[in-house]
Amino acid sequence: MYYVKKTLEVSASHHLTLDYPSKCCRLHGHNWIITVYCRRRELDRNGMVVDFSKVKELIADRLDHQNLNDVLPFNPTAENIARWVVDTVPHCYRAEVSETQNNLAAYEKDE
Repeated sequence: MYYVKKTLEVSASHHLTLDYPSKCCRLHGHNWIITVYCRRRELDRNGMVVDFSKVKELIADRLDHQNLNDVLPFNPTAENIARWVVDTVPHCYRAEVSETQNNLAAYEKDE
């Protein structure tokens, strides 16, 4: 099995829709750190699991300097973003999304 990992930094704002009072319901921003893990049993015809530039295009180019509420079709919690990354990037099995150095959410496919 071949593995690759790509780490991206994305500056973006969001607000959360929650069923309790929270300052996170107000528009605010983060310098998100998104780590994408991909694997593949056999490399593609170019000798890659996935092209790192494709990962950047699918994730950072879509999210960087955006209001995530405007570009994602769900409540943009770190957990939901991690799931979206796994569903968006080919051969991705795990994603980690950090809003701050101390707050990380991850999603990993069950296989």
